Amino acid sequence: MSEQVSLREKFYGCIAGVHIGSAMGAPVEGWDFERTEATYGILDKLVSYEHFNNGWVREAGTTEDGVERQKLMISAIIEKQDRVTAEDVRRQWLLKIKPESAGMISEPFEAVLLAMAKSGIPARDIGKYCDYAGLNSMSRSCHPIGLINAGDIENAINDVNEVGQLYQTSNGRGLKWAAVTASAIAAATKPNATVDSVIGAIYNYCDPDVVVKEIDRELGRTQHISDIRELRKALHESYSIRGIPYEVSYANEVVTKALCIFKMVNANVKEALITAINMGRDTDCITAVAAGISGALSGTSSIPEEWIKQVDYATSLHVVSNSHRTMKEHAEGLYQAYHSRLIRLKAYSEQMAAI
Repeated sequence: MSEQVSLREKFYGCIAGVHIGSAMGAPVEGWDFERTEATYGILDKLVSYEHFNNGWVREAGTTEDGVERQKLMISAIIEKQDRVTAEDVRRQWLLKIKPESAGMISEPFEAVLLAMAKSGIPARDIGKYCDYAGLNSMSRSCHPIGLINAGDIENAINDVNEVGQLYQTSNGRGLKWAAVTASAIAAATKPNATVDSVIGAIYNYCDPDVVVKEIDRELGRTQHISDIRELRKALHESYSIRGIPYEVSYANEVVTKALCIFKMVNANVKEALITAINMGRDTDCITAVAAGISGALSGTSSIPEEWIKQVDYATSLHVVSNSHRTMKEHAEGLYQAYHSRLIRLKAYSEQMAAI
């Protein structure tokens, strides 16, 4: 599959999958899949929505808090033209997050983390002040970390554990699951990558007890399923908890569901988008992971052009966004940063090989 897709196109496919997925999944975020079914049948389009009960009815195609998190990582990478640290990304927080974003686009706990960032404490300590260590804060937004480390799975995981400390505790469950997203993207960008090689990289590099055991269980349970309604019913048997804070948004559920979708649709981005937004529960995050990994493998060829245009248009209207770059501009900035990294690595290799 992957050998006919250029690396530049893989970068674009990944970012487009995330941003369109977030916009498509946001209107039904938190819903049980029965409510989605009753309202839309199978939802397969961008629709407007409101979050936080704040009266802001967002244009169809408007992304949400997870993409804002991601944009800050992208800006840090573009500025540095290389891999980034927690301090690099914290600097983007201070430069780009608008004061009015709290209650408009970001979760309440993120306002606390931003206040800590402004206090001057080390960036790696900030995530210690988040009460929700298992959330998908990093796992649904760390795609740029995988892209700047394209083909380099070990450093993708290292950088997740570094930058992720802005949101969660070091070595916590949330970061172990974020390592799955980043390693999958780094693996998907390799020449001749396939769905199976991406999943194989996760099995080889990610935590065998916390992560791989659960993924293997659900991939095994769903391996013969090829229908959206059947898949969501099967996954609901494993993930249906209610009654706790952020009950639908724990990283293990979101990432595992995303991988089951990635496998079922064979990395077709459009099919990943439609399947994931109809799963119920944390649909925007599930879709961001499933479509982002799919796009990193197969590019944008399956994505309708009108979806791309609408998300870019909605971004241009987004008054509290951290960046108004188009999806292609984000992807191109990341690709150029990666190219700059390769040039430096090549120069270093040639210098040291001459000794």
